Amino acid sequence: MKTKYIFSVGELSRRDNSLYFKREDKKYVYIPIEGIREIYCMNEVSINTKLLDFLSRNQIVVHFFNYHQGYSGTFYPKENLVSGKLIVKQAMAYQTKRLEIAKVIVAGIGDNMQVVLGHYSRHGNEIARDCIKQLNLDIKSAEKAPDVKRLLAIEGSMWQKFYGTFNSFLREDFVMNTRVKRPPDNPINAMISFGNMFLYTRTISQIYQTHLEQTISFLHEPSSQRFSLSLDLSEVFKPAIVFKTIFDCINNRKIQVDKHFDKKYNYCLLNEEGRKKFTDELQKKMDETFIHSKLKRRVTYNTALKLEGYKLIKTIMEDESFAPFSMKELR
Repeated sequence: MKTKYIFSVGELSRRDNSLYFKREDKKYVYIPIEGIREIYCMNEVSINTKLLDFLSRNQIVVHFFNYHQGYSGTFYPKENLVSGKLIVKQAMAYQTKRLEIAKVIVAGIGDNMQVVLGHYSRHGNEIARDCIKQLNLDIKSAEKAPDVKRLLAIEGSMWQKFYGTFNSFLREDFVMNTRVKRPPDNPINAMISFGNMFLYTRTISQIYQTHLEQTISFLHEPSSQRFSLSLDLSEVFKPAIVFKTIFDCINNRKIQVDKHFDKKYNYCLLNEEGRKKFTDELQKKMDETFIHSKLKRRVTYNTALKLEGYKLIKTIMEDESFAPFSMKELR
């Protein structure tokens, strides 16, 4: 199944059984509907209810991003995979297993950070090596955390330590002093924000293909304003997908400060060329394959996100322990 990205300003509509995109400069393109699973609108795109009905009947998810490249929202077609029994069980698991599941998610985040930093540690980076040791202590603290509030504090500390290593192995023009989100204030923050939203929305699309309820989460607080379960399941993939892609783009000069960013007084954003390039690299990572430890066959990271949902279903329905995605098992 394909993902379609729209980077230009324009109008998206239905023409017969295809999609029709008319750009601001009056140029247009037909987009065959066959095989499309999701659409990313990365700029100002006008739509109408006729199109939404067509997208819904074809079960196509549409993600919208705003001017500052932040996530605005998702058009989510009417659920075609609904299980009342699972929703009841998922709510019960939130009551009885929330802390247990949240602990292994946080431990999984820490483990995957360590794997990513291990590459730099093996090449003599003392800052990365020291961070790995500190992350070990945080993982042990997470195992003993008395509640989810404490777990979230530990997770936040882990991310800060992880960010603190970047200046020791990234190019100087991508220096990161602190994490700034809304809006990002420098190139590295712009890439992190964009990459995180890319992964979060891709996780939304994959969970849509399961019977899970998107608003009942375990690490993050359930929310009426976001799909908090997608936040849970995407977190452990960030080191493997978002940050490995960022480091590759920067250190191999695929993304460059003077070519791929627009800098304003108090914020910094990827320009159109930068968004296209970074999106292309993220998509390549999503299509990358590895041997799945249980299935014993090659799967893409995109499929792995959906499999994470199925693992959670087995935990909820069959009382199996939840073991999040681990980079330590990649081959």
